[in-house]
Amino acid sequence: MSTPNSSTEFDKKATDAIIFGWWKQYIGPRELAGVRALAARLNRADSIDALSEPAVHELMHRLDWQPTTGHVQALLRLARVLPTVREHTPQTSLAQRLGAGEPPAMSSLRFQSLLRADGDDLITALRRALLLADRCCNVAALGHDLVCWNAPGDRVRTRWCFEYFGAMAPTSVTETSSSEEETA
Repeated sequence: MSTPNSSTEFDKKATDAIIFGWWKQYIGPRELAGVRALAARLNRADSIDALSEPAVHELMHRLDWQPTTGHVQALLRLARVLPTVREHTPQTSLAQRLGAGEPPAMSSLRFQSLLRADGDDLITALRRALLLADRCCNVAALGHDLVCWNAPGDRVRTRWCFEYFGAMAPTSVTETSSSEEETA
């Protein structure tokens, strides 16, 4: 996926903050009826239903994205997965939560299947994974990973493998280069 403005460098911190801010405003405060209703609609939405929500277009606007195929696919992953998250836990990624426990919250075979998923299968697998993780994870980290899911080099999926097994990922996997993440 290219950056919203290809003349600027991909800014991970700003993107993460925008995604978290959107979730916090439109999805996080479940005590509000309008928020619960939006989250419910997005949780059962297909691509067209999700793109029919003004809040989804607000996220695209905040991210300053153009309606390119890469941006729309990343936007749909965000809009269809993030509403499943009920609680932001800044210290724990989804992969860490899935690998935690004995036995782990998600079996390693099912985790491998999730890593191989794409498109609607990925949305379904991530929603199910979030249920196993008690609907809790670091929203900003998950959002970033959803944006970069299809980046060349499988950096996100590789890092998730290390996080699932409770190991530190090699520096070459955790470092982000603008050229690789721009093409997610």
